[in-house]
Amino acid sequence: FCQKNRIIMKRILLIACVLVAFSALLKAQEFEVNDRVITPGIGFGSVLYTGNGFNTFLPPVSISYEQGLRSDVGPGIIGIGGYAGMAGSKTETVFNGDKYGYRYTSLILGARGFYHMDLVEELDTYGGLMLGYNIVMANEYGNWPIAATTNVGSGFSYSLFVGARYYFQKNLGVMAELGYGISYLTVGISYKL
Repeated sequence: FCQKNRIIMKRILLIACVLVAFSALLKAQEFEVNDRVITPGIGFGSVLYTGNGFNTFLPPVSISYEQGLRSDVGPGIIGIGGYAGMAGSKTETVFNGDKYGYRYTSLILGARGFYHMDLVEELDTYGGLMLGYNIVMANEYGNWPIAATTNVGSGFSYSLFVGARYYFQKNLGVMAELGYGISYLTVGISYKL
């Protein structure tokens, strides 16, 4: 791990600890058939164009929607919904005083399936799968001194995820989700419509 990844992992661990401690104060409602939930979120630990030489210019942000569908399959409830997530990074080089490089923006659009179970008392816990498409856009900037190429590949993507929602009001709560979408950890506000 480089220093930047260690810092990101420490922040993710701190946020997870705060959410766990905060959960003891919250009274959650279960997810039910026909519930509709919209959740804007911000991600930590982007999975797209990170590492040595890349700097984030657009942090991972997402919005998801879910509707409860069926409760007659096992002990839980099945939900379906949609997802949109976006993140941006850039790489930059200085040559003879001139800056040049690439800006990469990724937009993931997908359909998600959820399975909710009461694993922790008074928490809306769930897991699921997303199938989607990652649209990658690259823009060159500056005066490139030599011919250069970049590998930009839009394509199908998937994500497995687990998460929990804590409702502190009837229709308003917080969410934390681990997975491999636009980021490793997403936190957000969930609103039941």
